[in-house]
Amino acid sequence: MSLAHGKQEITDPVEEMLKKTGCINHHYKVQECIAETQDWRKCQRQVSDFRKCMSEYEHKRKQGLVT
Repeated sequence: MSLAHGKQEITDPVEEMLKKTGCINHHYKVQECIAETQDWRKCQRQVSDFRKCMSEYEHKRKQGLVT
C-alpha cells in the first residue's frame, strides 16, 4: 500500500508486474475490448498483441537483459 496525495492507494500486484514487463498498455487494451464487446473471443488481435509482448519480455528476461 502506498500513499498518494494524502490518500491511501491500493496497488494491484498484477498491474505492478505488468508495468515492469512494459506490456501494461496491451493488457489495458485487452480489458477495454472485453468490456466493450462482452466477448473475449472478439478480442483476439488484442490478446495476440499482449501475448507477443509478454513473450518478448520473457525472451529478454531469460537472456538477462531485463529483471
